[in-house]
Amino acid sequence: MGIPSDDVVVIEKAILPGEPCVITVNCPDKTGLGCDICRIILDFGLYIKKADFSTDGIWCYVVLWVVPRPSSTAVKWSNLENQLLSVCPSCSVPYYFYPQTTSSSPAVYLLKFLCSDRNGLLHDVTEILSDLELAIQMVKVTTTPDDRVLDLFFITDNMELLHTKERQDGTLKQLQAVLGESCTGCELQLVGPEYDPHHAIHSLSPVVAEELFRCELLDKEIRSQALSPDMAKLKNASVTIDNSLSPAHTLLQIHCADHKGLLYDIMRTLKDSNIKIAYGRFSPPAKGYRDLELFVQQKDGKKIQHPEEQNALCWSLKVEMLHPLRVVIANRGPDTELLVANPVELSGKGRPLVFYDVTRVLKDLKICIFSAEIGRRISASDREWEVYSFLLEENSKFQFSNMVAKNQIVDRVRRTLMGW
Repeated sequence: MGIPSDDVVVIEKAILPGEPCVITVNCPDKTGLGCDICRIILDFGLYIKKADFSTDGIWCYVVLWVVPRPSSTAVKWSNLENQLLSVCPSCSVPYYFYPQTTSSSPAVYLLKFLCSDRNGLLHDVTEILSDLELAIQMVKVTTTPDDRVLDLFFITDNMELLHTKERQDGTLKQLQAVLGESCTGCELQLVGPEYDPHHAIHSLSPVVAEELFRCELLDKEIRSQALSPDMAKLKNASVTIDNSLSPAHTLLQIHCADHKGLLYDIMRTLKDSNIKIAYGRFSPPAKGYRDLELFVQQKDGKKIQHPEEQNALCWSLKVEMLHPLRVVIANRGPDTELLVANPVELSGKGRPLVFYDVTRVLKDLKICIFSAEIGRRISASDREWEVYSFLLEENSKFQFSNMVAKNQIVDRVRRTLMGW
């Protein structure tokens, strides 16, 4: 028989400051559940200190020790619990008969406003949306000749309440408080079938696209593009496969530099490769590095035996550990463009909080954003990417004709995205 839903997700809050909270998930198993859980944890600004996963193929048990990141806002634990419950298979049926279901796509709303431009405006709006648990799906931001900004945010509601008048009124009220009296209009409406969730960015030149979507981070790029010694750690990633320790499972041993969303990146790669996890342990960080041991099987329940399959999986995991997010700065005609890209899950979901982090960095650097856009792009290897484009305005500190200044922006953005 099933178990009560109250016992599916249990959150034990920390007693003393600095101690981790313990999140337990106990529910029917499904391929990719670990990825879905880690994505939500990342979206709520939490850092996974350690984790244990176990399943018998029918039922799974996950324990996560998490702490809020320093830059995170106060965690709404009840909302986190609801989000985790939403990705868990139903517990209202017996665990030995879990039917596979397909969730419907959430409704998309258009938030549109026109107001005077100022430094940090885009991040302030993004922060409000994040606090309200409104997920940004697409953005189109333009500055008019009279220094006013027209913002179009296509959003979904993680709480699925945006169809109610109370939720809409509360959202608009908080936004208008941030936008101030210069806001001449703030509207929220359900979008029609003309909305394209796979809106493409076509403005990338072949040279920039090659640099942005390159599969590997070359040693010379680590030296030239990164001012931070943290980047040198990325070269020490290793993935080994052992089939001798278990008669039914392949052991994956992963050692790499720690970064924000590391466990999500690994779980996303395994989910997209149709790899099932039977048991896993994510060890606490040690001198900036993390170790992860996973006993896994292929979708057909067999070990990963063929050398070609082993090499392909190891290569995919290394790419995500070495180069999980791409950041470049380039010229687009007379303008300077900051581009950030991250791979999209096969389910169509992009990495959370990227837009939030990039706009926060630009606000801290006092760099104004002339225009911004989020879109999708298929690379030459037929992989879908989520691309964030920002046209930047110079200030007294950052003259874009200076390559050192450009490298400083790239390094600051990358470090923030990596959680360093």
